[in-house]
Amino acid sequence: MDIKIQIEDWNKELENSSAEEIISFFTSHFNEKIALSSSLGLEDQVLTKMLTSLSPKTEIFTLDTARLFPETYDLIDLTARKYKTKIKVYFPNSKDIENMVAEKGMNLFFDSIENRKLCCRLRKLKPLAKALSGLDAWITGLRRDQAVTRTDLNIVEWDENNGLIKINPLINWSEQDVWDYINKHNIPFNPLHKKGFASIGCQPCTRAIEEGEDIRAGRWWWENPDTKECGLHQK
Repeated sequence: MDIKIQIEDWNKELENSSAEEIISFFTSHFNEKIALSSSLGLEDQVLTKMLTSLSPKTEIFTLDTARLFPETYDLIDLTARKYKTKIKVYFPNSKDIENMVAEKGMNLFFDSIENRKLCCRLRKLKPLAKALSGLDAWITGLRRDQAVTRTDLNIVEWDENNGLIKINPLINWSEQDVWDYINKHNIPFNPLHKKGFASIGCQPCTRAIEEGEDIRAGRWWWENPDTKECGLHQK
């Protein structure tokens, strides 16, 4: 069957399914060829709890850009201990980063969108490609109301950049749904969320938001909303 037709069929079939049902469906379908990509954000913490309960052998991985908050590093270990799992960590190529910084400076991303995208490519996209190598599908914590760049996403997507299926079990969840689940199940989360950080990435590129601001306003705040993606989730 053509992959795009298969994706359409899956989206119709799973339209009214719960996040747990979606996870169970695809971990069973893809067996060892699927993994959860976690940034340790709220949504990914929800998915980690679900996944370790439903399919504890499914891989969970994260990308260490070498510019993360200390609180994020602490949460990696805390989460692994709580759910008795291993979170595989992928790192950028050190030579790539050395050359980039030597040519453009340590905080090049403030100078232009092109520089920021270069930094994201070397620190995130290249390690992600390595993490996804050999997989048929990956699970993400994307939600439609996170950003204007995500409003047209579906439960199942074809990831053209990486050549595999992308599964978004929480695509229809609201931010309140996420918090309700976290509180109900006592899920550990980054303490920065209680200090106004709604979306947490690399330390230099993330700030707390003001009341009433968009949830992604604290990410690359010097850019326009329609450019605020690192490339991990480009369609």
